[in-house]
Amino acid sequence: MSKHKDEKHRHEHPAAEWSLGHEERKSAPDDPAQSPVELGPDPSIAPQSSELAALREQIANKDKEIAELKDKYLRALADTENIRKRMRQQNEDSVRLQRENLLRELLPITDNLERAVDAARGGGNGKPIVEGVEMVLRSLLDFLRAQGVTPRESVGQPFDPQFHEAVDHVESGEHPPNTVISEFHRGYQVGDRVLRPARVAVAKAVPRDGPPGKNGEDGGGVENN
Repeated sequence: MSKHKDEKHRHEHPAAEWSLGHEERKSAPDDPAQSPVELGPDPSIAPQSSELAALREQIANKDKEIAELKDKYLRALADTENIRKRMRQQNEDSVRLQRENLLRELLPITDNLERAVDAARGGGNGKPIVEGVEMVLRSLLDFLRAQGVTPRESVGQPFDPQFHEAVDHVESGEHPPNTVISEFHRGYQVGDRVLRPARVAVAKAVPRDGPPGKNGEDGGGVENN
């Protein structure tokens, strides 16, 4: 009896049956792929974050290294400048000491010159003056030798432009041509280097046919027929 009532109810109310079935299908979907899925953390984000942190750490280390190198450079620059100043000061002190020593060694020569002048003022036969000048000369030569300066003998030597400066040429039958026969002032050298060349007169050959003319020709000239 109830079965017939249910079938009668379905035939009388078909819309209610459709609504009920639709709600059931809606509440329980058949396709599991369409069911909502809970999303977890993206696995690709974690490596990117660690790489970024590593890059930031590298940049910080580089900045620290650059700062240390800059500090070392400034310190080295300051040390170099201090060394340069110290060397300049030492050179100036060395030059000053050498100059003072040189001047100090010249003072005895000045003393001898003063004695010679006093002797000349006192009159007499001139012998004290000569002795005083000789004493000054010996002192001066000793001083030059102490400084490594030695005189160079030129008279009788062949003319050498490295050591001699010819200021005159003199005809001489006693000396071979190109020989130093006299000197106007003596030459000096320091070690092997010339300090001052000697100014000398050099011998030249005597012309055979009389004195030379204006341009070096024979003075006799040519006879006219």
